[in-house]
Formats: sequence, structure tokens, C-alpha cells
Amino acid sequence: MRRLAGLLLAGCVLALPVSAQQAGMPPVGVPQSAVVVLDRDQLFSTSLFGRRVARDVEAASTELATENRQIEADLEAEEARLTELRATMDPAEFRQLAIDFDARVTDIRRAQDAKGRAITGQIERAQQIFFERINPILVDLAREAGALVILDRRFVVASADQVNITAVAQARVDSILGEGPLTDAPAPPPQSPAETPPAAD
Repeated sequence: MRRLAGLLLAGCVLALPVSAQQAGMPPVGVPQSAVVVLDRDQLFSTSLFGRRVARDVEAASTELATENRQIEADLEAEEARLTELRATMDPAEFRQLAIDFDARVTDIRRAQDAKGRAITGQIERAQQIFFERINPILVDLAREAGALVILDRRFVVASADQVNITAVAQARVDSILGEGPLTDAPAPPPQSPAETPPAAD
């Protein structure tokens, strides 16, 4: 995803003519400059697509946090039951139960951590998809601006507001891409051992 950093669309845009608007008036709101600036982070986070992704991720994170609290409560209750059994069990048998319990806790923790990483990966994947899909839109904007290159604003020391095309790009992206399809979310991660249903007889 970071491969686009710096000269965001240099490879795509440098082949464009210096001015694609010589034959007519430039579109309203599109600055005319050989170099224009784009705030990638702002474009993604404030776009309809980015806000939809943020909602999806927040919902998934909330669901995972609720699930983690329930698992924690269940494990604490099971641990309490094991503690009560300790006085009535053979020490060797109890030791094996304790070992099995600790191993299951470790497996559950790994599974839940994997779910958290999957949510983080969903954000990264969504950003990658977003910039892949809007690349033609940005190329068109560059043509309209007569720009040779679009620079990532994070790597620009100073620039005039007039060459910042972020707001124009967002309006264009929202009108074309919108919230985007809802089919790009990754497959749900594996269930934790505590949630895996028993096999059918």
C-alpha cells in the first residue's frame, strides 16, 4: 500500500500532456498546475467509502470486545469450579485438569488475537482496494489540472492551498465510487476452541 507514497501517481500521470485543457476551459474547482497535492489519509477517511469501512471496523471491534468479555467470564467461572474441585480430587488428576485448562486458555487467546489482527488487516486491505479503484479518477483529475504529477501531501514541505486537490478528489470519488461494495471484507477468522460446535454424530 505504501508503494504509492511520495510520487503518488507519478508512473501513471507523467505520460500525460502538460495541459489537457488547452482546447477548452478547465473544469470548475480543478486547479491548473503542473504539480498538484493530495492528502491521501484525509481522502480515504472522509470519503463515503472510508467512513463505511470505519463503521464496519468499529462494529467488528465492538463485537470482538463483547465476545472477549464473555469468554473471560466463562473461563473465570470454570477456573473457580476447578478450584473448588481441588480439595476433593486426586492431586494427579487435578494437575492434568489444570494443564488442560491452561492449554485451552492459551488456544483461545491465540484465536482471539487472530481475530483482532484480521480486523486490522481489513482496514489495510480496504485502503489498498480504495486507492486501486480511484486511480483512474485521480488520473482524470491530473489531466484536467494539466498536472504532470500528484504529490502526497505528507511529503510536501509547503504548498499553496490552490494546488491541493483533496476536496475536489473526494467529491469526484464519492460521486463515482460511493460507499463501495460490501463484499471486500475478509472471510471471518476461525472460531476459537471454546466456540467450535461439536461434530455431528
